[in-house]
Amino acid sequence: QVRLVESGGGLVQPGGSLRLSCVASGDTNGIYAMGWSRQPPGNQRDLVARITNGGDTQYADSVRGRFTISRDNAENTVYLQMNELTPEDTAVYYCTADRVWPPSPAWGQGTQVTVSS
Repeated sequence: QVRLVESGGGLVQPGGSLRLSCVASGDTNGIYAMGWSRQPPGNQRDLVARITNGGDTQYADSVRGRFTISRDNAENTVYLQMNELTPEDTAVYYCTADRVWPPSPAWGQGTQVTVSS
């Protein structure tokens, strides 16, 4: 069993920055990638960014160049640095962990990010 705990969400003005953190605990040996997804109000949950154990990254087009995902493998922690935030970035942000088994990803409980003046 993998447990993911996010932190760092909150209210920020447009153009501002936030840094999200997610710590994985429990059976973390089988994790080969971690990432962040988000779900805006009334919309589906979509991938924001993902990073493999080897450091390969992928980003949604809407955040590329503004968001940076990084990872501390020794601490089983993944970060999402979010810059130049806009109201369209308002969502619940979920940490994810891809595992060898079970093949379905683990999810955190989510952290709210609100971008508003």
